[in-house]
Amino acid sequence: MRFVIIFVISVFATLAAQPSQAQSFEFTSIEGEKFDLSDFRGRPILIANTASRCGFTKQYNDLQNLYETYDDQGLVVLAIPSNDFKQELSTNQAVQDFCEVNFGLTLPMTEIVSVRGDDAHPLYKWLATAHGFQPKWNFYKALIDQNGNFVRGYSSMTNPMGRKIRSDIETLLSSAM
Repeated sequence: MRFVIIFVISVFATLAAQPSQAQSFEFTSIEGEKFDLSDFRGRPILIANTASRCGFTKQYNDLQNLYETYDDQGLVVLAIPSNDFKQELSTNQAVQDFCEVNFGLTLPMTEIVSVRGDDAHPLYKWLATAHGFQPKWNFYKALIDQNGNFVRGYSSMTNPMGRKIRSDIETLLSSAM
C-alpha cells in the first residue's frame, strides 16, 4: 500500500512539473538563433516534423502555401527537421539549402532535432506524455492554439492544405477575432 501511495504521488509530481502549454518551449532556428514558442503567443501554430528525403517531402510546398495563405491572419507554420526515420540530410545547412532551392521556403524552420524517444525535443516529449501525440513518420503535424494548447494531431497522410487542417485553422483564427 505504501509503495502505491508513493508511486501515485510521484506520478502526480511529474505531471505537475510538466509544462501545460507549448509556449513553454524553445528551439534553435535552422540559422542557429534561439527562439521561444512564446514569441508566437496569441497565434495558432502548426508544427510539422519534416525530412528532405521522404515520400512526403512534397508537403513542403503545401506547408509553404498554408503559411502564405494564413500568415497575415496570424498562423505560424513551423517546420521541424528530424532524422528519426533516417530520411533527413546530415547538416542544418544542407537542409536549409535543399528547402530554399527546391521549395522556396520562407516559413520558420528549426535545426534538426529528434521527435521520438528519450532524445526527443522537450516539445515532442510534452506532446507524447500530455497528449498522446507522437509522430509515427515524417510530416506528422500538430496544431497548437493561440494559448499554447494542443488542439489536434494529423498524420503524414493529411495534406497541410487539405480541408481538415484548414477548417481547424480557420476555426482557431475566427475565434481570435
